[in-house]
Amino acid sequence: MERNYRTPGRGGGEIDLIMRDRDGTLVFVEVRSRAGSGFGGAGGSIGAVKQQRIVFAARHYLMRWPSPPACRFDVVLVEGRGDGGGAGAGASVEWLRGAFDAGG
Repeated sequence: MERNYRTPGRGGGEIDLIMRDRDGTLVFVEVRSRAGSGFGGAGGSIGAVKQQRIVFAARHYLMRWPSPPACRFDVVLVEGRGDGGGAGAGASVEWLRGAFDAGG
């Protein structure tokens, strides 16, 4: 549906991907990548403050819906690098459904 959704102004939030699941659930997806698993890897970079910013942006996005659908917060973790320096054949990808909720 959307990618790189940003709230206006400074200090807001950003959502990498906004999608609809087959059952109609609105899914807010955060994509994190790291070259290696040191310092907690890609997953270790999504702390409470980052989650709060994503939830803030999701609430802002939902203001346009007269009757918001069920929502979920997923995280896609990409670790390692492929030949081109990004996610490639040498990278591992893990999709965490319902990785966190709006409560933090």
